[in-house]
Amino acid sequence: MDNEDRSPKYAKNSLTLAGAVMLGTGVMIGAGIFALTGQMAELSGPLFPIAFLSAAIVVLFSAYSYVKMSAAYPSAGGIAMYLHKAYGDALPTAFNALLMYFSMVIAQSFLARTFGAYTLQLFDIPDNSIWVPVLGVALLIAAFLINLSKNQIIEAVASFIGILKLAGIVLFGAVGVWLAEDIAADFTQSDPRASWEGFLAATALGILAFKGFTTITNSGSELTEPHKNVGRAILISIALCVVIYALVGFAVASNLSIDQIIETKNYSLAAAARPALGNLGLWFTVILAMAATAGGIIASIFAVSRMLAMLTQMRLVAHSHFGMPGSIQKHTLVYTVVLGIVLTAFFDLTRIAALGIIFYLIMDIAVHWGILRYLRKEIGANAMVLISAILLDLIVLGGFVRVKLSTDVIVVGVALGAMAVIFISEAVFLKHRKSTGHQ
Repeated sequence: MDNEDRSPKYAKNSLTLAGAVMLGTGVMIGAGIFALTGQMAELSGPLFPIAFLSAAIVVLFSAYSYVKMSAAYPSAGGIAMYLHKAYGDALPTAFNALLMYFSMVIAQSFLARTFGAYTLQLFDIPDNSIWVPVLGVALLIAAFLINLSKNQIIEAVASFIGILKLAGIVLFGAVGVWLAEDIAADFTQSDPRASWEGFLAATALGILAFKGFTTITNSGSELTEPHKNVGRAILISIALCVVIYALVGFAVASNLSIDQIIETKNYSLAAAARPALGNLGLWFTVILAMAATAGGIIASIFAVSRMLAMLTQMRLVAHSHFGMPGSIQKHTLVYTVVLGIVLTAFFDLTRIAALGIIFYLIMDIAVHWGILRYLRKEIGANAMVLISAILLDLIVLGGFVRVKLSTDVIVVGVALGAMAVIFISEAVFLKHRKSTGHQ
């Protein structure tokens, strides 16, 4: 047994408020705009721009819990620590924290495959090519190497990409709407996809476009004035994305028909740029997508590896060094990227998104319920807001699962099977830990 210090290390005051906002929006915008637009149109037809706004309403109720908890308990553990405060050193904490962990790893894979799908548009190669996962895996490896560097470097890279991405996407949306012949999308037109179930399912997917704000909660130990700035960063990130998503959603709807959006669902922004701006617009959008997804992965890996390190430090998950040197935080970085590579290689974008939203919403409900049941008075939370957040999550999750049961029952089965494995594995691990006297 070596004497090397493997405990996680966090650099206090090494992240600024602006840096935290860029990390959050980096994940949100990368997933939300570039790959979800087409999937949401497939589910809700011409109502997809409204589904983005509907998702924003659900997320604002949801964010209330995280803002209140971050003000009271800022930490590098983020959601893992919030669950621990509510449920203690027990199975509900470990199970739901791992659901969040895996949903974040899934988000990285989603971004990686999106990067591949958009990059291939520069070479007129179909998005079902083997090059999609190959390029996605290459991006994950590059992001891993960047995350081995210091926080200041990670923040600088994420912030630089974030600024370019925000400016570029706003420009895309503004120019797209300006050049479109008709920006008034017809939400009343008859379309078999425009059902309430489809709209709820699209809203659920839209939540993936915003859930990147949760990565900010993992920066509590490293952010300046964390009691104030974690919550501020969350709200600023959501507000920025609401404006951007609305603008871009209307720009896409104004330049492509619903059928065209669905046909090009893995790269719909690039497809929408061609009629509005020609080949120059296509190149601009693809390069923008490449930068956005790359920045999103860097930010996500930064946050999720810290969350798993905190779970390990809390002895809520099993851990093995596998002969690797360095701290637990470096080990969890490796595990996170390896899992992301596996998902990127073997799952398509639609199924990755479905797994991610099911895991996330179940965990989100557990956070709200834990605060309502155990912490509401301690942190001064409003019961009606918490209940509303739970009900909204249940409604959109129910709509999404019902649609998937009729269109892709396999992905629901995979989600249930994976949750069963996580639950049983954690139950066995925690029972063993208790029996051996390790608390």
